[in-house]
Amino acid sequence: MSRMTVISDTPNEKRLHIGDQHEIPETLGLLVRHDLIMFPLMIDQLQIDDQAVKNLIDAALAGDRLIGIIGVPRSKEESVAGVEFPHVGTAAMIHKMLKLPDGTVTILVQGVARVRFTEVVETEPFPSARVERLDTVLDDSVETKALAHNVASEFQRLISLVPQFPDDWKAVVQTMLARPDHLSDFVASNLNIEIEEKQELLETLSVSERLTKLTKRLNSELEVVELANKIQNQVQKEMNRNQREFYLRKQLETIRHELGEEDQHATETRELRERIEKANLPQHAREAAEREVERLSRMPTAAAEYSVSRTYVDWILSLPWSTTTEDNLEIRRAQNVLEADHYGLSMVKDRILEYLAVRKLKPDMKGPILCFVGPPGVGKTSLGQSIAHALGRNFVRMSLGGIHDEAEIRGHRRTYIGALPGRIIQGLRRAGSRNPLFMLDEVDKVGQDFRGDPSSALLEVLDPEQNVAF
Repeated sequence: MSRMTVISDTPNEKRLHIGDQHEIPETLGLLVRHDLIMFPLMIDQLQIDDQAVKNLIDAALAGDRLIGIIGVPRSKEESVAGVEFPHVGTAAMIHKMLKLPDGTVTILVQGVARVRFTEVVETEPFPSARVERLDTVLDDSVETKALAHNVASEFQRLISLVPQFPDDWKAVVQTMLARPDHLSDFVASNLNIEIEEKQELLETLSVSERLTKLTKRLNSELEVVELANKIQNQVQKEMNRNQREFYLRKQLETIRHELGEEDQHATETRELRERIEKANLPQHAREAAEREVERLSRMPTAAAEYSVSRTYVDWILSLPWSTTTEDNLEIRRAQNVLEADHYGLSMVKDRILEYLAVRKLKPDMKGPILCFVGPPGVGKTSLGQSIAHALGRNFVRMSLGGIHDEAEIRGHRRTYIGALPGRIIQGLRRAGSRNPLFMLDEVDKVGQDFRGDPSSALLEVLDPEQNVAF
């Protein structure tokens, strides 16, 4: 710990009897500090490392111990160059100076009176300025007393709400009711407000006007502090509830372990891993499922994302990744099925049989798209069912009429609550095989609005290069 040397001290009697009529000299050495507005009778401790300020302190201690203090915002230079004159500041008395071995100086100063610095008279060896004492205007009216009582009451409430304020300040405020000018300076110096507001209060000589401004500022500060405390209490209650749930779950886990029972969370994770082993998934799907199950094993079941991840894994495992139906490309049988299900439509039937014949000659051909056009009721949907029956494939009908959101086709993002895969994936799960016959019905009635354009998303569905891995 650094050893401090006491250089000078002012007797307690002198410190306690600094009054309103303390004589102020015509010129004072200037101490300009960032974000420091000192009010009369208030005491503050300052750290000094600038040589010019040390010269000022030495000269003050050799004389009447008085210096002038001016506060400036951090946006301005911390010197007389950053001050516009005339400027209202404070005459202060140095009570104590402490020197540290590293050369830093600490001073204990107390405000004496408001003063106006009119002009700079010297800059070397330290800046000094001509001063005029400013006396506060204090009337003994009922209004001023009422304002003082209101400010004292509001500030005492603020002391109760702010942990940084000592409780004994309430008694200090109560004793100052007899001197509203001292009360206003004490409250103004301890409020957490901008330096511009403090400077305005320092320049306000009327005590009643000063108390009025403090009343407005205290009301605003109380609203902010009370709301912050309310939010903090709500957060604390939520944290306590979460901690209690965590503690109880740990206890339940320990009890189950002692009874030889397996934890439900661990059971679900183990069952999911077993389903992945039996599902015969392709490599990319298997890696995705195992990654999600690993996340689930580390995630508490009460977490909001648990159900989202669990639903995602369930969808992966429910899809028919390796289940297919074998095509029956017997042309004669297909013709009999079409004739049995539909009367007429000879041109349409011939086109379908041509398609089946090409499929039989070139089995590795990517599935083309057949487009049926006609008025309602002529048998477009039933023709699709007949083709599926003839091929021996499962049939899935998906009506696109009135769809406005492309997510209905592609699927929703997992970040949304209640997100589901698109209708294509849902149809694959219902079909139970990976090569069903899809009938996209009423494709001409797809809607379009600010939510998206589903018809553009259909390109991904209909393009053979993309829909194989939709």
